[in-house]
Amino acid sequence: MARNNSGRTKAAKTKKTEEVETSPPVKKSVLDFVTPTEFVELPSSGRFYDTSHPLHRQETVEIRFMTAKDEDILTSQTLLRKGVALEKFLQNVLVDKTIHPASLLIGDRNAILVAARITGYGPNYETNTPCPACGNKGVFAFNLNDGSIYAGDDLGDIEVNETDHGTFTTTLPMTKIEAEFRLLTGEDESLISRKNAKRKKASALETNLTTQMARCIVALNDDTDKSIINQFVELMPAFDSRHIRNAIKAVTPNLDLTQDYHCSECNHEQEMEVPFTTDFFWPSR
Repeated sequence: MARNNSGRTKAAKTKKTEEVETSPPVKKSVLDFVTPTEFVELPSSGRFYDTSHPLHRQETVEIRFMTAKDEDILTSQTLLRKGVALEKFLQNVLVDKTIHPASLLIGDRNAILVAARITGYGPNYETNTPCPACGNKGVFAFNLNDGSIYAGDDLGDIEVNETDHGTFTTTLPMTKIEAEFRLLTGEDESLISRKNAKRKKASALETNLTTQMARCIVALNDDTDKSIINQFVELMPAFDSRHIRNAIKAVTPNLDLTQDYHCSECNHEQEMEVPFTTDFFWPSR
């Protein structure tokens, strides 16, 4: 006699279905969270990097949002004393680990630092700002989202020519010497800062301007001898010094953070560059 198994089959299917429906959902680990990233527009558009540099001809760079570990880096007394906290921070937020923070052009470096700061603490930046007119120090709030890219193309009446290898030339007005110069990098900025810190500690005259120009100038009338360049920088007429400093500033791509400032004490108003004080990465709250 043939057995009727339809009832048993139906029951088995129903039981299996019930087991699937009542199975608890897979619990996700809190570590499955992926830190978001964003792309930062580079003021230089990668134009002045060597062909071997990861940012050569790159218009943007990817950074990771700030984390608690980044805050540890920024508050590490050891790193702060050594003056490398920002370098370690940049190294940590850059997604492409082949990019060395010291090799970043100053303008690109500033854009990355501002963008990273926004991801961690938001665009509102409150800091004690002295009024240029009355000197009163009051807390003023700047909006970091209001920054704009300056491409280094507003030369005014300064005559500067770009070379085929990412440098610039200009003729000094008094000595008529042709000076070839390059843009400053994070490495240059760190070296200038360390040198001036040592001179200040020794109660010696700080040489910020001449040190900067000596680092920027790569040739004088095609002479690349650094000892000659260093001597010339110290002896050059102030008129020539001012000319080359203005030329360097004019061609340097950067993040323009100029904003409208208003003094609550004397009602003075003017455009002001956002000051980078200790509140920038170490806000009080």
